[in-house]
Amino acid sequence: MGTRFPSSRAMRPLAAALCCAAVVLGALSPAQAAVNPPIYMAHGVEYMSGGIGSDEARLMETVSPRWPATFEFAVKDSKGADFAANVHVTVRDSSGTALLDNVVSGGPFMVARLDPGAYEVEARIGSQVLKQQLHVLQGAPAKASFIWPAGTDMASAGTRTVQ
Repeated sequence: MGTRFPSSRAMRPLAAALCCAAVVLGALSPAQAAVNPPIYMAHGVEYMSGGIGSDEARLMETVSPRWPATFEFAVKDSKGADFAANVHVTVRDSSGTALLDNVVSGGPFMVARLDPGAYEVEARIGSQVLKQQLHVLQGAPAKASFIWPAGTDMASAGTRTVQ
C-alpha cells in the first residue's frame, strides 16, 4: 500500500491559514515598522528629534501636532533645500534660563514638551546661529522653522535633500 495524501480540498483551510500568518508576520517585521526616535529629558523638558529618511520624517510630522513645540531645520539655496541634522539647539524661557542647553538634533525635526509661555530658541550649525522667539499657547502647538542660506558651514552637520 502506498502513502495516502490528503486531498487538495482538505488542504485549502491549512493553506489559507499559512498565507494569513505570513501576511501578519510580514506586517509585524521590524523592517516594515517606523520606530520612534528616543525621547530625552533636559531640565525637566522632554524632547525628541529625528526625521532622517522618509519613514522617520513622516513619523515626526505625524507626532508633531501632539507636542507643544516643533522645530524644523534646513539649508536653502536657489535650487531647493536640504534638511539639516546635528543642529545644536538652546531654548531659554522668558527669564533667560536655558531649558534645553546646546542639545543636538539628530535630524531635521525636533519636538519639545514646553509649558505655555514665551521662549527664545537658538539653533546653530557650525558657527552660524539663528534665533527666533516662540510663543507656546495652551493646547495649540507652536512651530519654528530655521532656514540657513546656501553656503552655511555644514562641516559639522548632516544634510538630506528635500524632495
